[in-house]
Amino acid sequence: MNSLVLAVVSLLALASINCEVFFEEKFLDDSWENEWVYSEHPGKEFGKFKLTAGKFFNDPNEDKGLQTSEDARFYALSRKFKPFSNVDKPLVVQFTVKHEQDIDCGGGYVKIFDCKLDQKDMHGESPYEIMFGPDICGPGTKKVHVIFSYKGKNHLIKKDIRCKDDVYTHLYTLVVKPDNTYEVLIDNEKVESGELEADWDFLPPKKIKDPEAKKPEDWDDRATIPDPDDKKPDDWEKPEHIPDPDAAKPEDWDDEMDGEWEPPMIDNPDYKGVWAPKQIDNPDYKGPWVHPEIDNPEYTPDANLYKREELCAVGLDLWQVKSGTIFDNFFFGNDLEEAKERGEAIKKRLEGEKKMKSEQDEVEREKEKAEKPDDEEDDEDLDDEAGEGAPVEDHDEL
Repeated sequence: MNSLVLAVVSLLALASINCEVFFEEKFLDDSWENEWVYSEHPGKEFGKFKLTAGKFFNDPNEDKGLQTSEDARFYALSRKFKPFSNVDKPLVVQFTVKHEQDIDCGGGYVKIFDCKLDQKDMHGESPYEIMFGPDICGPGTKKVHVIFSYKGKNHLIKKDIRCKDDVYTHLYTLVVKPDNTYEVLIDNEKVESGELEADWDFLPPKKIKDPEAKKPEDWDDRATIPDPDDKKPDDWEKPEHIPDPDAAKPEDWDDEMDGEWEPPMIDNPDYKGVWAPKQIDNPDYKGPWVHPEIDNPEYTPDANLYKREELCAVGLDLWQVKSGTIFDNFFFGNDLEEAKERGEAIKKRLEGEKKMKSEQDEVEREKEKAEKPDDEEDDEDLDDEAGEGAPVEDHDEL
């Protein structure tokens, strides 16, 4: 029994050792202002963030986050942390986004940088390692960005991942694994997964069309051909339109004044269309010609597509038309289960948010009802009375 307990304790200890938290931020107080740095890049009108739980929340302190506070502004804020690498281990990037302003157009994503980031000069063209999170603009753009830098070029995911577009807090999680696979979760539910090589254009294709191969001149890819023995019937040729046999020259028609009268043309009921011989199976048909492929000499597999040698900073580099988005609960680590546990605790705030929002909406409706002008209500009452006392007009039956 003692040996079993010891084994369990050893496993738990090992799991604890393997679980690393590289960076986390919950914005519980104003200390964030000492760690996060605003960009001063010239030529941009940057907005400011404020610490708040928003208009509706589950807990006024635990739910605080950084909120965009000015409309039609760029935002550029970043924080550096102890450098880390995900070599030979998973990478989990997780944070929450709350578009309580019912966003119409703006970003809700984060960028993760290496240590070369100049925080005071961060801007849209600053090189980054990963960009992840929701982006909304009108009804046409409601997606989750997953972008990786690879050999100096940014590569977008080839799949379409739809983001949440309501006013409540949602949890976004990206998992990158050493076997070159990935997962994207929203509110702890997997919404996409696959292989890095397949879902991004990091590498050239493994196969290419053989540039030396040509379609043989005698290759017949016609499945059917006109029947050489089919002949057009002698009575086939009929005009498409004929003079209307029922048309009559108007009595007041004057040939000298109006010209020679001609009956209008109508569709010919005997017209059979353009004749074409019937089709028969082509005895020489070889099927569609398929261009043969060869190994692409420019393709080289890369077992380290997942790897980020150095991650050192996180940034909010955004544009928003309507401000009000709250960012919170940043977690960068290597343990998906740890991230999910945190996520389950965060998801509970959604119930509190919805409850408070519902109560606020009800108060607003009652307020609008109470503020309705008395004369408006009197007019409605008079209309009702007039409707009840108005005489009913008799109508004769036809």
